[in-house]
Amino acid sequence: MSARRSSRRLPFDRPARVEWITLGLWLVCMGLWAVAMLVGSGVIAWIVLVFALVLHASLTHEVLHGHPFPSRLASEALVVVNPGLFVPYLRFRDTHLAHHQDANLTDPYDDPESNYVDPVVWRRMPRVLRVVLRVNNTLAGRMLVGPLVGQILFMRDDWRAIREGDRQVLRGWLVHVPGVVLVVGLVSVGSMPLWAYLAGCYAALSVLKIRTFLEHQAHERARGRTVIVEDRGLLAFLFLNNNFHVVHHMHPRVPWYRLPALYRAHRDRYLKSNEGYRYGSYREVFAQHFLTAKDPVPHPLWSSDR
Repeated sequence: MSARRSSRRLPFDRPARVEWITLGLWLVCMGLWAVAMLVGSGVIAWIVLVFALVLHASLTHEVLHGHPFPSRLASEALVVVNPGLFVPYLRFRDTHLAHHQDANLTDPYDDPESNYVDPVVWRRMPRVLRVVLRVNNTLAGRMLVGPLVGQILFMRDDWRAIREGDRQVLRGWLVHVPGVVLVVGLVSVGSMPLWAYLAGCYAALSVLKIRTFLEHQAHERARGRTVIVEDRGLLAFLFLNNNFHVVHHMHPRVPWYRLPALYRAHRDRYLKSNEGYRYGSYREVFAQHFLTAKDPVPHPLWSSDR
């Protein structure tokens, strides 16, 4: 995939007061993580670890949108150390807020979270890489190889930016390294083997890929690019209701626990706004796309004749 251009960040939104529900959930999340580290010798502990890591990633998303404290520094202090290890918080913050420029959604260059490729680049790609990206374009593939593919491309683009002198990207990684050392040190004195912990980090990314797999689609209108998945089960909780994704994009400062009620109150409006891009549940998503691609890897609305 070709390198992605940087985009202007959205302003950091701050709540008027402490959001105790989100802060309490963060405490529960870290408590589960600590329990998994202390017990750490069985399948149940490993599942608890994955649960906690997915929840932590979703809480990180809340933080970068300004929750739970009025103070940005206080909020970011909760998540700047990432127990999931692989993604620096500052890099996730910057790329995700750039992603919220809705006019650029799915753009292979200007949307940092796009999984589409410029058709010109696709045509010139080695066959092996095209096979890998096609596998990655099914839900099964996204969960199996998606974390590895995404990490490689993410680190490749960041390395290019660092080599070109981007100090913001370099700072994001430098701030991240001490946290990695701290987490690995804590794991080394706990009961869970490091290999099992790393496998849990990968599994957590795999679960998160379920959410991001079809959050956005290629559509001529920007408003038709963002999905609604009407799910209220375990996955919806782990994703902190970001399955109501068009609601989040339209109201990014609204906290996670208010999204379902907001959607219910204005369901027809949101479905009209996103051109009816909707799934009834994650069960429906699995049934339709576990082994079948949602759409092609090369951006279907871009010409390959350039």
